[in-house]
Amino acid sequence: QVQLAESGGGLVQAGDSLRLSCEVSGRSFSSYIMGWFRQAAGKEREFVAAVGWRSGSTNYADSVKGRFTISRDNAKNTMYLQMNSLKPEDTAVYYCAAGLRSYRDDAGANKWGQGTQVTVSS
Repeated sequence: QVQLAESGGGLVQAGDSLRLSCEVSGRSFSSYIMGWFRQAAGKEREFVAAVGWRSGSTNYADSVKGRFTISRDNAKNTMYLQMNSLKPEDTAVYYCAAGLRSYRDDAGANKWGQGTQVTVSS
């Protein structure tokens, strides 16, 4: 069974950078599309970015395009989200997910991490 474990969240100032990690363990996931999602207080969860584990294809939400970079390290079984030029509106709990059917939403997601808090102060 696949298990996901996020890390790397924290409190930063606007304009700073953070890198989130999602370590994947369990059965083979080479065919997965994986992604990052976030949920701000009082709001619905939203798509942030997705990556094909085998292909390396990526897609981003318009709100993070040009600032965030999703990647994966097959050897380390880890997915990353490099977040640059952070804004207060990026404040949210960030979740990684596996088993996505597309590169734009959480349809098909069958495994979620526990989430990591990112807080950006102005």
